Amino acid sequence: MAITAAMVKELRDSTGAGMMDAKKALTENNGDMEAAVDWLRTKGLAKAAKKSGRTAAEGLVAVKVAGGRGIAVEINSETDFVAKNADFQAMVAGIADVAVSAADVEALKAADMGGKTVEETVTAKVATIGENMSVRRMEAVEGTTVVSYVHNAAADGMGKIGVIVALTGDEAFGRQVAMHIAATNPAALNEASLDASVVEKEKQVQMDIARESGKPEAVIEKMIVGRMKKFIAESTLMGQAFVMNPDLTVEAAAKEAGVEITGFVRLEVGEGIEVEKEDFAAEVAKVGQS
Repeated sequence: MAITAAMVKELRDSTGAGMMDAKKALTENNGDMEAAVDWLRTKGLAKAAKKSGRTAAEGLVAVKVAGGRGIAVEINSETDFVAKNADFQAMVAGIADVAVSAADVEALKAADMGGKTVEETVTAKVATIGENMSVRRMEAVEGTTVVSYVHNAAADGMGKIGVIVALTGDEAFGRQVAMHIAATNPAALNEASLDASVVEKEKQVQMDIARESGKPEAVIEKMIVGRMKKFIAESTLMGQAFVMNPDLTVEAAAKEAGVEITGFVRLEVGEGIEVEKEDFAAEVAKVGQS
């Protein structure tokens, strides 16, 4: 596979690796971006493995809690200007109201919203505002107590990051946990909830990194136990140091507060979407050729 300059730039931006290292990583892995990131990590050349956290789309995440059920829904727009538009925000609020009763995002799109489906409502808004929009994601949790939190709120119940937490116990503590989740973005509730393939992949990467040191396999095995324990702690809500009291894990803090956390949802606007941006000089050159 031909390795393009754009591919090299994308890998450099996501890992902080040097240009030649990024190119070699892509060449060694036949252009596979994720494999190239892991290769750079193995060689100790990646400063940070940012695979899916780059936010390149605009819009809003809205949260809503009703009857022991909480939802978070992401509505995308092309620009932040539209996300600040009162008409757009009113539409997002209306969609969140409908989402409380919807099973999933596809059911939400087909649900009635004032005589039109949600999807038809969004399409009509595209025509009036003149910018592409979409209902991208919806997640829900249910529990004895459900709390919500919005970070960087643009209006009531909507902003750039929306979090829903289900728990039994103190609602005020649940709100602190929601703020923690907004800040730390855990991958799962606990070790049992982690994707087994993600854990196995990380273990393999750590094994490869350890082998680069030239240490004996017996020593490497012991190193991996510690590294994986750290990875799981950092990746799971219950294992993370609680931002409100870093001396305790979230699990320990919840136990101290007499709370059981049963589930959570965290959505961030544009998470995992990358928009190709042409540099200004190239854009001007293209206009000049037309």
